[in-house]
Amino acid sequence: MAKTKAEKAVVIEKLQGALKESASSVFVHFNKVNVAEETAMRRALRAEGVSYFVAKKTLIRRALEALGHKHDELPLEGEVAVAYGGGEDVTVASRLVHEFGKKFSDRLAIVGGIFEGKLQAATFMQEIATIPPLKTLQAMLAQMFNSPRQRFAVVLQAVAEKKQ
Repeated sequence: MAKTKAEKAVVIEKLQGALKESASSVFVHFNKVNVAEETAMRRALRAEGVSYFVAKKTLIRRALEALGHKHDELPLEGEVAVAYGGGEDVTVASRLVHEFGKKFSDRLAIVGGIFEGKLQAATFMQEIATIPPLKTLQAMLAQMFNSPRQRFAVVLQAVAEKKQ
């Protein structure tokens, strides 16, 4: 059943809010993904604070135009959804979609996105998807700061053992 203009306006407003408010949004092309797979993906996304919304391509284009983005280079073909949100970790939406894209091989792919307010191509969003989670990056940084101290302690211990 066709949507009325009022219903379409509500969808466009929802898309505008999602694309404007979230630090990262990912446009996802999906094809032949069954209900069980999509439900599992939605649950995993929701657990990380990421929303997933399927909309018509024309409504997505209108929302992008209203936000001032030129979507000519964005290949919105086939079935398209938007994954957005994630709270503190701005890479979580693209990372999770990328993981499910590997799992579903050619049936799910990132076609682009909005990162920090700018419309980005699929290649850029794929690169963003490979960045580790924020907690992992923090742990790596702490390890980097701690490593010289650890090595120094090991050297001091070896010298102390040698002198005894």
